[in-house]
Amino acid sequence: MKQATATPVRWRWIAGGTVAAIVVAFGICEALGWPFLASPMQRWLGETLQRRVSLSADATSPNVKIRLLGGIELNAAWIEIGAPDWSHAPHMLLARDARMELGYADLWRASRGAPLRIRELRARVLDGQVERTADGRASWQFGQQTDVPDTAAQPTNVPVFGRLQVDSGTLGLRDALMAIELDATYSLVDGTNISARGVGPSGTATGLVFNAKGSYRKQPLRIDLQTTGVLPVIADDAESLALPITLDARLGGATVSFKGTATDALHLSALKGRFTVQGPSLATAGDPLGLTLPTTPPFRAEGLVAKQGAVWNTVIDSAAIGSSRLKGAFTYDPRPARPMLAGRLTSSKLLLADLGPAVGAPAKKGGVVVENASPPVASTKAAGHVLPNREFDLPSLRAMDANVLVDIDNLELGSSFLEPLKPLRTHLVLSDGVLTLREFDARTGQGRLSGVVQLDGRSAQALWNADLRWAGVRLESWIKQARADNAPPYATGNLSGQARVAGQGKSTAAILGSLRGATRMQLAGGTISHLAVEAAGLDIAEGLGMLIKGDESLPVTCAVADLSVEQGLLKPRVLVLDTPDSTLWVDGSVSLATEAIDLRVVASPKDFSPLALRTPIILRGTFANTSVSVDKAKLGTRLGASALLGLINPLAALIPLMDAGNSAEATRGADACRALSQRIAAKPALPAPGPAKAARAVRR
Repeated sequence: MKQATATPVRWRWIAGGTVAAIVVAFGICEALGWPFLASPMQRWLGETLQRRVSLSADATSPNVKIRLLGGIELNAAWIEIGAPDWSHAPHMLLARDARMELGYADLWRASRGAPLRIRELRARVLDGQVERTADGRASWQFGQQTDVPDTAAQPTNVPVFGRLQVDSGTLGLRDALMAIELDATYSLVDGTNISARGVGPSGTATGLVFNAKGSYRKQPLRIDLQTTGVLPVIADDAESLALPITLDARLGGATVSFKGTATDALHLSALKGRFTVQGPSLATAGDPLGLTLPTTPPFRAEGLVAKQGAVWNTVIDSAAIGSSRLKGAFTYDPRPARPMLAGRLTSSKLLLADLGPAVGAPAKKGGVVVENASPPVASTKAAGHVLPNREFDLPSLRAMDANVLVDIDNLELGSSFLEPLKPLRTHLVLSDGVLTLREFDARTGQGRLSGVVQLDGRSAQALWNADLRWAGVRLESWIKQARADNAPPYATGNLSGQARVAGQGKSTAAILGSLRGATRMQLAGGTISHLAVEAAGLDIAEGLGMLIKGDESLPVTCAVADLSVEQGLLKPRVLVLDTPDSTLWVDGSVSLATEAIDLRVVASPKDFSPLALRTPIILRGTFANTSVSVDKAKLGTRLGASALLGLINPLAALIPLMDAGNSAEATRGADACRALSQRIAAKPALPAPGPAKAARAVRR
């Protein structure tokens, strides 16, 4: 019985002793740093990451201390992780006098293509050389690669650091997908115990100092970033550990300054603070964030910015673009397949000339065209033409969606003869490459302009549609008509009408040159300069009378325009103005494709004039050079008859120049004008120009 009892006791002692020996041996090995595991560890890490891993500066045995309890801890004078086979870089990561801690689960996930998480990395010197090729291969991807290529639109599997401390670091970044090349120097000192002056317990400066030079999308880039501390990527009390951060950056001619706080200096987590951004054009400021912004004159903006997760929120306290003044509040979310910009834009004063380059017009500064704008752009006009022909940046319309409310108090149209729009409100929606101005509502000349404008940039050529209506626009208020000696305005009255047109092309000139549709307008309760009517009819006698006694206003009994446009050729189906004195008819054409003008103005007088040439007026030429002449054949007939009769009797020479008027013809013209006006009033809507035809034209 005693022998049977002693055997289990002895085995328990043997088992306990064995476990104790293993624990002691493990503890001794942990204390010594597992020197005999250095070479196997080097091979195992290389196989796990499928990269060359070296723990020595030469071919000798690795000199490293290893800890295996709870994870892998390496303390070495040299830790190198090689670059992939396709890369020409000497390595991906090289640390000297370093301590690196890795988790077993983190290594396993990295071997399956997930981002490598390094719990802690401390180094006296750290050099990183990372790159990504145009086909999506990235040097920071380890182990088994996923089937989905790493593109600029997807999250990049960059190594994640739990804690990072580097006395002296360098970084080389070459990213073909992002079109960025960067060479940087930096230092990161753990800022967990920073003082108010940003100095650690040992008296060394703490925080992140990052200075980089390079290029982004072929534009020179410079970044200077500084914080008073560096936090771990994941911190339980991140909100309470917000650190001061200062950023100064320059891209091309645009500069950005920021002062605020962030909970993670490396990833700008929970970023909050004030910013100032300025540059030669809004487009240069939008490029770094992937925003689609128009080309403009020089600008400056300042306000507040905050980043929560991946979402940016911005409040612009003030922005100056050329002579324009704006404010706004926006949210930018890069997470969807197409990033979304949403918010509200307000302006106390906006000059259309300041946004002119966005539609191909030259930039202006102080009302003067800037010939050498920065960034440089190609000429916006063809030789001898007026309409801008600079091509739209259609790919940028497809790069982002937007939902912005626009509220402008005063929109200057860029013309000294036209009153501004006060106010202008619209809803800008950019979705899948289609830009729409919905609920367009503007007031000018005591009247209202409303409708919808759309630019479809999904095809190689933009498809433009507009459906606009205007009503109650007082000509004397809308068109500035200051005249000497308090003479009455040339034209007054309430102007109303509608335009429904469509076109396609890569520029403003191309769209207008392919325009199709129709427009109608009419004038009610108006007047017109008596002198202008007599000049149109070449009534010399009454014209001289007006010059002597002064101009006066003639009531307009009817004024109607019904215009058609096809392939950019604008033709009046009817364009007539009727007064008690005369009826004026206009026919001919205006080509928006060639910018050619060929118009003919015919006056039908209702009264007698003792001295009148009564011949049509011809307007010919181009938008850039228009000439006014008369119908030489008819004028020659009148003057020839006058000269022949003058040979018989000088007084007889006046007979061909007398005009008794044609009240019957004028009455018929007035009746036709009123009939057309009534038809337009009864059926004001114009037919759509036909989206199917427009789409076929785009495909052609």
